[in-house]
Amino acid sequence: MLLVARRGFGGLGEAWTAPKWLWLGAFLGAFIVFTITVASPRIGTTATIALLVAGQLAAGAVIDRYGLFGFERIALSWPRALGIALLAAGAALTLKR
Repeated sequence: MLLVARRGFGGLGEAWTAPKWLWLGAFLGAFIVFTITVASPRIGTTATIALLVAGQLAAGAVIDRYGLFGFERIALSWPRALGIALLAAGAALTLKR
């Protein structure tokens, strides 16, 4: 598409000079797409999406707790922990048939 639209690769070559941790998003995005493609026929779409959302919330809580990627540290309070636990329980319930 870049070759046709811009008659070149645009700034694609500059992507290799980006910090390596930024590439984590690209690899995780590809992993999520692959996982959804494989998991949906096996466990169902609802369970797949529920587990995906629960995993993202848990990852967000870890990022907040330890201040990863330069974010402000936010303590894991009991309401946040309870919310994560309830979401995980709900995701687990979608696996029951």
